[in-house]
Amino acid sequence: MPVSTTPPITDPGAAPTDDAPFALRGRVVTPLQIIDDGIVVIAARHIAWVGPTAEAARAGWSDLLTAAHSAPEGGYLLPGLVDVHCHGGGGESFPNAETAAQAMTAVREHRRHGTTSLVASCVTAAPETLRARTRVLADLCDAGELAGIHFEGPFVSVERCGAQDPTYITDPDTALTRELIELGREHVVTMTIAPEKPHITGDDGVVAALIDGGALPSFGHTDAEAAPVRVGLAEASARIGARLESGAPVRSLRATATHLFNGMRPMHHREPGPVPEFLAAAARGECIVELIGDGVHLAPAIVRDMFETLGRENVVLITDAMAAAGMPDGDYVLGSLAVTVADGVARLTEGGAIAGGTAHLIDVVRATWRGGVDLVDAVFAASCQGAEILGDVSIGALEPGLWADAVVTDANLNPVTVIRRGAAVG
Repeated sequence: MPVSTTPPITDPGAAPTDDAPFALRGRVVTPLQIIDDGIVVIAARHIAWVGPTAEAARAGWSDLLTAAHSAPEGGYLLPGLVDVHCHGGGGESFPNAETAAQAMTAVREHRRHGTTSLVASCVTAAPETLRARTRVLADLCDAGELAGIHFEGPFVSVERCGAQDPTYITDPDTALTRELIELGREHVVTMTIAPEKPHITGDDGVVAALIDGGALPSFGHTDAEAAPVRVGLAEASARIGARLESGAPVRSLRATATHLFNGMRPMHHREPGPVPEFLAAAARGECIVELIGDGVHLAPAIVRDMFETLGRENVVLITDAMAAAGMPDGDYVLGSLAVTVADGVARLTEGGAIAGGTAHLIDVVRATWRGGVDLVDAVFAASCQGAEILGDVSIGALEPGLWADAVVTDANLNPVTVIRRGAAVG
C-alpha cells in the first residue's frame, strides 16, 4: 500500500522566529537513544543543549523550562531530516523548474513536512537542459535554500532506465561532467552512473571527474553484471582515499548506490548482477546504499532486512519524490515524460514504470519504523546519513553546536512544527 502523505502543519507559529533562546520539550530522538522526557534548547539559531528535562535546571536552563514548547502527548522531537535524492513536490519538479520560484515550491513542500536539508535531483535530459537547471539550482544552493544537486543520468542504462527518458541517455562524457560540476559551483553532490558504460573508470573517466570536482559517483540505473560494479566501486574508493591523503577536501569517504534494487538488474544466484556487489561494499563500509522505504518501491520487510544486514551506518533513506508529493492523484511530468498518479503511486503514463515517489521523508521514516526498524535507527538513516553524504557536519542530529533544525511530531510522527535554522517554518 502506498504511504499516505502527512497532514499539513497547522501550527507554524508555535515557536519563536527571532534569535531569542527557547526550548522544545518531548521525546527527544538523538543518534543513540530516545530521551523520554527531554529538552532541546535553541539559542542564536543553533542547538545550545540537549538532555533530560530533570537535568535542564542544573545545566542552567531553568528559565526556559516553564515556557518550553511541548510536543503533543507521546510526541517526538526529531532532527531536521536530510533528503539527498528528491525530484520535487507540491506540484513542481526540479527537472522542470526554469525559475527559482518554481523550485522553491518543491523545497517548501518538503520543508513544511520536516526535511530541512534537501538535495535537488535532476533527471536524464539534453545537455542544454541540464546546464540551465544547474544554474537555477546552484543559485538556490548559494542562497542556502538547497543543500546540493544530484544528477540522475544521463550516463545510465537504457535497459534499466525506469523513468529516465531513453531519448537522452548517452555514453559517459567526461567533459560534460566537468562542465556541470563547474556550473554547480561546488554544490554538485552526486551523479548516478551505470558502471558498465564506457568511459566510467580510468584517469579520463567520469568517476575521476566527479571525485576531482568534489562530487560522488552514485552507481545505479544499471544492467551490469557483478564485475563492472566491483571495478567502479573500487576505483571510487581508491580515488576518494588518494584525494584525502593529498589533503584535498572530500565530500564523503564513500560512494553511494542509487535506490538499491530499483532501476537495476535483480539478483539471481547464477547471474548475480549488481546488487550483491553493493551489499558487499556497504558491509565493508565502502558504500552507502539508498533505500526508498515508502512502502511502494520496496517492501517494508526488505528495508528492515537491509538495516539488519548492513547496519544503519551503511543505509540512507530517501524519497525519490517527484512533483506529486503532497498533491492529489492526477497527471504530472517528470522531465520530458508524462506521469500518472493513482492511489498515491506515480507511474509513467506510457509503459507503467514507477516514476519516483509521492511521500515526504517523514513518511518514509514512519513506514520504516512501522516495518520493524528501531525509530532511532530510522531517524539516523534519514538525517545523519544524509549529512555524511553531503559532508556537512553542521546538520543531521539534535546535538549542541549544530544548526537548530528540528521537527516536532505527534505520537504517530505527523509533523506539528518544523524549526529550520532556529525559526519556525511557515
